[in-house]
Amino acid sequence: MPTRRTASLILALAAFAPGCLLAAGSPYDAASFAALQKAGQPILVHVHASWCPTCRAQDPIVSGLLKDPRFARLHAVEVDFDTQKDLLRAWHVGTQSTLIVFRGDKEIARSVGDTRAASIEALMLRPL
Repeated sequence: MPTRRTASLILALAAFAPGCLLAAGSPYDAASFAALQKAGQPILVHVHASWCPTCRAQDPIVSGLLKDPRFARLHAVEVDFDTQKDLLRAWHVGTQSTLIVFRGDKEIARSVGDTRAASIEALMLRPL
């Protein structure tokens, strides 16, 4: 029988875990991404790996910023570093934890390995 302390810890971890497991943004879909680009929409791409501590540090920052009304028009897309290698080659991405912003089909800016909220926020504002 678990103790009260153990039960509290299990409940706390269960509440925290979903946020840790989900990265910021929708999974990349070629047709949806192409439609956003064609429409000239602002897009944030997060090249993410589930095992990457830097990606996990970026997730709550990006997720939190996406809740800000200033970013209501910004479409966030997650690219899986481990499985979407053709896309990474096309975009010249060499590492996970890469953030790329597009306005339509034009890359506006990118950063690699950044976990500072202020600079991620500035990057996300660029295509708006």
